[in-house]
Amino acid sequence: MAVRAAQRGERMRFYNRLRWREAAFGWLFLSPLVLGLILFQFGPVVGSLALSFHKWDILRPLWEQEWVGAANYVELLTADKLYVKSLGVTAYYSLLAIPTSIVVTYSVALLLNQKVQGMAAYRTLWYLPAIVPVTSSGLLFSWMLQNEFGPINYFIRLTGLPAPNWLGDPNWTVPTLVLIHVWQSGTAMLIFLAGLQAVPQHLYEAAEIDGAGRWMKLWNVTIPMTSPIIFFNLVIGIIYSFQVFNIVFIIFTPTSVYEQPAGPEDAGLVYIMYLYRYAFQYFQIGYASAMAWLLLMIVLALTLVVFRSSGRWVYYEAVPSR
Repeated sequence: MAVRAAQRGERMRFYNRLRWREAAFGWLFLSPLVLGLILFQFGPVVGSLALSFHKWDILRPLWEQEWVGAANYVELLTADKLYVKSLGVTAYYSLLAIPTSIVVTYSVALLLNQKVQGMAAYRTLWYLPAIVPVTSSGLLFSWMLQNEFGPINYFIRLTGLPAPNWLGDPNWTVPTLVLIHVWQSGTAMLIFLAGLQAVPQHLYEAAEIDGAGRWMKLWNVTIPMTSPIIFFNLVIGIIYSFQVFNIVFIIFTPTSVYEQPAGPEDAGLVYIMYLYRYAFQYFQIGYASAMAWLLLMIVLALTLVVFRSSGRWVYYEAVPSR
């Protein structure tokens, strides 16, 4: 018995050493990722929070920053009129882009979910704009939407309709950005398509037995069963719409490094564009960091509202509705 207990103890010590060795090798291989998260993601986030309570420009050493407390936040919320304008432009863009994108991509996904010949080619053609680099898309639309010589206005004039000044009229600036956003929304369409293909066919068969037509099946089967996908794209759309920047910067590229591109009369002054001005044109890093944290609070609040309301309209299979 004593020999057997000793052998059992030796085996346990061997397994413990092996387990510790496996854990050590595991953490060794994970260490580049963990260090990268700490140094290049978590570290800058904490640093930007600290900078938001300081007045500091990037041209001075970091140790010369001046503590101002909540002054940056107070100025943004009470005295900065352009900040309020950037919030309004971003809200206007979001209210147009999010529902338009969801309706268009969902409708296209419904069409691309049909069983017809050549459907793979149609799906590929619709998804291709999503993988086009944003720089190429911006330059392409800068040419296509040109007022006098652009091909889009050329064909509009052929119909006898007045051609809008897409890039020169402040009233058309945000709708133009929404048009480009919808053109690049192939990823959302692909997610909707995957959700549509996951809807159980027996639900459609049961609805047909009950006499439901095409629209009744869409309203009572398809939309409820894909409501989690709609919810996902809605949340992603909110987050993306408040971070739109690249396409605005590319389309309204300045002719001089000292100009401030945001469309005519700052009609395209979205939130991130205004943040970019203070961070990389005025070099007021503390003020820009405060804007970034206010943006986080805004997006977090909107996301929480959507999550709280999801229990009323999002259907999860095998989970009772609240």
